[in-house]
Amino acid sequence: MNALLQTFLKNRSGLLSALIQHIEISAISLIIAMLIAIPLAIYAIRHRKMANVLLQIAGILQTIPSLALLGLLIPVVGIGNVPAIIALVVYALLPIFQNTYVGLNGIDPSLEEAADAFGMSRWQKLVRVELPIAMPVIISGIRTATVLIIGTATLAALIGAGGLGTYILLGINRNEPMLTFIGALASAFLAIIFSLAIQLMQKLKPKTIGILIVCFIALIGGTTGYSKYEASKPTITIAGKLGSEPDILIQMYKDLIKQDAPNTKIQLKQNFGQTSFLFSALKSNQISLYPEFTGTVLESLVHTSVKGQGTSAAKTYQLAKQKLKKQYKMTYLKPMAYNNTYAVVVKQSFANQYHLKNISDLLKIENKLHGGFDLEFIDRNDGYKGLKKVYGLDFKKISMDADLRYQAIDQGKINVTDGYTTDAQLRQFNLVALHDDRNLFPTYQGAPLINAKTMKAYPKLAKSLNKLAGKITETQMQDMNYEVSVKHRSAAVVAHNYLVKNKLVKGDN
Repeated sequence: MNALLQTFLKNRSGLLSALIQHIEISAISLIIAMLIAIPLAIYAIRHRKMANVLLQIAGILQTIPSLALLGLLIPVVGIGNVPAIIALVVYALLPIFQNTYVGLNGIDPSLEEAADAFGMSRWQKLVRVELPIAMPVIISGIRTATVLIIGTATLAALIGAGGLGTYILLGINRNEPMLTFIGALASAFLAIIFSLAIQLMQKLKPKTIGILIVCFIALIGGTTGYSKYEASKPTITIAGKLGSEPDILIQMYKDLIKQDAPNTKIQLKQNFGQTSFLFSALKSNQISLYPEFTGTVLESLVHTSVKGQGTSAAKTYQLAKQKLKKQYKMTYLKPMAYNNTYAVVVKQSFANQYHLKNISDLLKIENKLHGGFDLEFIDRNDGYKGLKKVYGLDFKKISMDADLRYQAIDQGKINVTDGYTTDAQLRQFNLVALHDDRNLFPTYQGAPLINAKTMKAYPKLAKSLNKLAGKITETQMQDMNYEVSVKHRSAAVVAHNYLVKNKLVKGDN
């Protein structure tokens, strides 16, 4: 309990902000879902053939995996709240539509006849008879949808929409169970509070419910409008991939920019998921810049027949820079010194047992290997596909979240995984990165990748960020990752300390 309390106090301000974001996303999604599903159910009750079609469509939409749906939406509507809300609305349609239809369909026919006998119009009958009778069933569907929305909204953090999922992801990434627990607990409590509030609405008169809904919509609309107004102001939005290292780098970018232009408004978007999410956001100007690696550019982001394997670091960067400029009009600034390339990782004890030094040494124990890799590594030509092609390796493997693979190898559930040469977990779990003796993995030097719109608006940005060019060794980066991931220090503090120590920014007075 003491550790939980300390974690809560340490993160209380950020947790409050995440809670407000979560409520905003969930409430907007629920209101939109109600505005779509309830009228459709009312229409369907008088068009029975259409009802089955609509139920089937709603059911099919709910079977689409949430991450897949988010991935499909990003190229169309970008990142942030919009794709998250669309996905949540899709999942909420079925319970609201189904319960509204069932509630209206279950009304005693004699009551319908009595309403007709009193000369009520269709609208009067709906408002005064049908909806009040069906209301308990409709409310039940709304409660189910609410719990579903609030739980699923935790995935919004993966696409820059924030919310309580941010703390769940951070806890997993930094191996801080208390952070994950706080995020999950807050989400659960939020679902319970919303569910109870909706249940209490059943005791209120329809007119009162309508007034409350209008007030709630006005409150959410005002909050969203203010957020949009703030976002419309000239802002540099710096995003980072999931993990401690991107978080450290974007904090450095922020400090360097602020040092030279103190009045610049900067927004950080941390802990994105896949590389493709970030690159799509950069292309659509939803973010201004993010740290990207030279090898990733050639392997995944640009169209080129020349890949990074066997290419020098300087040539890899120059080619990546040229292709990004030509194909996307993006600016790729000078890279840092360290090479955070892929690595095939095993436990030190496992390496000692089978005398493993090089990746090719794994061939002699191929039948004993049980791998666990993240999805991006499995699907890349400089990942597992490359291990098969270049090394001739083909062994049992499973896909797993990038943040869980180190825990899995430490617990003995797998004995080989992918990693990066600057990962703090190599030191934390006594792991060894096998030597890439056939030069499969390209050079991965990180550098700021900036879209054309941002460079035009902030021409002095390059000068500020290029102060990191040629800086930071692999050892320094691994030590900083260790400080954040293992010792649980703030990425902002670790980043600032490095910049001050190396005289890149002024120290605090």
